[in-house]
Amino acid sequence: MRMTTRIVQAIVALLFIVSGLVKANDPLGLAYKMEEFFELWVDGLKSGHFFAKAPLISLLDFLNNHTLFLAVTMITLEIVTGVALLLGWMKKFILYLLLALIVFFSFLTGYAYLSGKFTNCGCFGDCIPITPKTSFIKDLVLLVLIVFLLFGRRYIQPVFSKRTRAAAVSLSLLFTLLLQWYALKYLPLVDCLPMKKGNNLNVEIKPPKDAVPSVYETRLVYQNATTSELKDMSQEEFNNSKIWEDPSWKWKETKTKLIQKGTDIPRLQNFSLKTLGGFDSTEAVLNYTGYSILYFVNPGKGPELFDQNYWNQKAKQLPVFVITSAPGDFAADTSNNNYQIFTTDGTVFRIAARVNPTIYLLKQGAIINKWPLAKIKQAEQTINELKN
Repeated sequence: MRMTTRIVQAIVALLFIVSGLVKANDPLGLAYKMEEFFELWVDGLKSGHFFAKAPLISLLDFLNNHTLFLAVTMITLEIVTGVALLLGWMKKFILYLLLALIVFFSFLTGYAYLSGKFTNCGCFGDCIPITPKTSFIKDLVLLVLIVFLLFGRRYIQPVFSKRTRAAAVSLSLLFTLLLQWYALKYLPLVDCLPMKKGNNLNVEIKPPKDAVPSVYETRLVYQNATTSELKDMSQEEFNNSKIWEDPSWKWKETKTKLIQKGTDIPRLQNFSLKTLGGFDSTEAVLNYTGYSILYFVNPGKGPELFDQNYWNQKAKQLPVFVITSAPGDFAADTSNNNYQIFTTDGTVFRIAARVNPTIYLLKQGAIINKWPLAKIKQAEQTINELKN
């Protein structure tokens, strides 16, 4: 029993540490995934009748506005509790904290799996993508193992002295926060996204060769005008129901549900570059034969994020394409600019600019390098050394 407990202790601790470290490399990615959950729950609440509906929606909206804080907190707890369990520090408190975490994680992964609305739950970030089903099973196994440790906690023996254990846990806390701070300011240490250095965007935006098509199902949602009841039906169920003959039922929406994921989905979906006038220039930009700069930026209320004079001067050296998902942040008249402004999808922008803004150096669609604004001097040095 003693040996079994120690083995389980090590397995649980290491899984939490590894899971946390992978996500700490890209905390913003987890924050975006949490936004997806909150937005889906809010949509579900709005379409039905629930007790305390309004307060629940307000709570979820509040959480949705603080997903980065929640992501950093969750990642930090994962790593620190994993280290604490491995060392046997405050074992009773840590085990109950781990139990609370795994119950919460099981709820999230269970929802992701059972709802069928997610292809990747984000549990191990983008570097280790796993299906919601696999993640849900993993969390259930961890739940059983943590309960086992709670009953066998007398066999968990401390490692090192009390002061050393406390110091190790404190260092793990500091390291975790510093790692996440670095990722948020200077981009992730390990880039696992499709727009990483070395990738070619012309390849990433297309389905792989010999791809197997995905299988989708079209579902029709009707709502009862009197009771607000919803009916979600397949095409066959819809035809058999003859619901259109009942005037109390009104069409609400048509959904496309993924039944079987194929391999025909590009790693970088919905990538497009359109002028402010709506003209699609994606092919022209990605096939430009020389070097070019893609500057992904949403200036918002921070003018320091976009120095118009600087980029006008830089555009005299090589083509500069300013890309945004918030065109309203830019002046409508761009005729006096040496650079060009393009708009792109918000999801694409989030992938491209884990740090807003992010600078890309491209040649015929190939990503030669990328930098956050904080490393613009390094970018300048590389650009000044270029030979087309």
